[in-house]
Amino acid sequence: MKRREFLAVAAAPLLRGMSVPKIKDVSVIATAPAGVRLVVVKIQTDQDGLYGYGCATFTQRAELVVEAVNRYLKPFLIGKPTDAIEDLWQAMYNSSYWRNGPVLNNAISGVDEALWDIKGRQAGMPVYQLLGGKCRRAAMIYAHASGREIPEVLDEARKLMSAGAKAVRLQVGVPNMAAYGASAIKNQQSGTALYEGDVFEPGPYIRRALALFEQARKELGPEIELLHDVHERVSPRQAVQLAKDMEQFRLFFLEDPLSPENTEYFRQIRAQCATPIAMGELFNNPHEWTSVMETRLIDYIRVHVSQAGGLTPARKIASLGESFQVRTAWHGPPDTSPVGHCANITLDLVSYNFGIQEWSRMDERVQEVFEGCPVMKDGYFYANEKPGWGVEVNEKAVAKYPFGSFEQGERKKLNGGWGEVRREDGTIINQ
Repeated sequence: MKRREFLAVAAAPLLRGMSVPKIKDVSVIATAPAGVRLVVVKIQTDQDGLYGYGCATFTQRAELVVEAVNRYLKPFLIGKPTDAIEDLWQAMYNSSYWRNGPVLNNAISGVDEALWDIKGRQAGMPVYQLLGGKCRRAAMIYAHASGREIPEVLDEARKLMSAGAKAVRLQVGVPNMAAYGASAIKNQQSGTALYEGDVFEPGPYIRRALALFEQARKELGPEIELLHDVHERVSPRQAVQLAKDMEQFRLFFLEDPLSPENTEYFRQIRAQCATPIAMGELFNNPHEWTSVMETRLIDYIRVHVSQAGGLTPARKIASLGESFQVRTAWHGPPDTSPVGHCANITLDLVSYNFGIQEWSRMDERVQEVFEGCPVMKDGYFYANEKPGWGVEVNEKAVAKYPFGSFEQGERKKLNGGWGEVRREDGTIINQ
């Protein structure tokens, strides 16, 4: 008997004894333990005790994602085998005909990541092992330092540095304006004679940001890595000038200087300065990220993994970046569930072209709901070493923090959506 035939015969009894799990139920866990709405999909199989979790968090349209999972994906998935993750992803992606929207992508992400969790639990190993194992022991993170005034920002940065942070994002308030990433400084009533409400003007913001980084380099020294998020709030011409002016401060990267609609202006930034550029937090589909990566117009890709559709497409984004020297810097804000953070750290560990990971503290309430959150220590993010994502959801704790407990104020009135920010004349801006 030939060796190949012998192996097939020897393996046959094992294969006959193994049944592929099928999807028995799909449910949605909707909770807001830290005042931010988190959506997690739970898939239960027909094998006792075998289930998985996936992040589907799109906090600005959370209830629509819940409906997309319950009304469209659940009926489609019941009875399907759990082992064909790529096939199921493609089927879900094409199921609505029109695709690449954030609601559908997040719903798909919840299912996709839950299937990877199931596969890891079956194998008895963390998901990163299923993807080829670690390229590194842990992932360097950057943390956020912000304040109303420059000294306050620098004090926050020093605290993070003393805790081991090697990279810090700096954001400062702008007097009488709605600065991004920092508390507003309101020395007078909001608005102007032309508009009553939150006002933002690019000029004062740019001058304030440059003053912040000039002082930061003097006081924090040359060793700490510094980052800044423009959040697409300036015009393309101003973005080019800001990137040039920031070059002297040797940033780790300048984030989102342009909106997704204006990415062709990255060519001008590239031609005029060496400031590293990160982009992609608002990207939802390959038409947005492919061109800027393959033309090497950015240095870091910042996609929010669930907005792209989960771990399956994010692996492909990382591989694309490796071909063009674009590193990963996955979006990691508080409106990502711990399951989503586990997907981030998994990608960080297995991708050769990893760059840096945004980190947001998971407070005690989040850890009460999600047991097994990944750990940050001495400026590095460490994966949970248990099978799958290593996360269990305490459904009793979930009930303590319903969606009704999410953010107060304007965003609660808008059901979680962004509030309006306008220029002094009343023109609404990207933000």
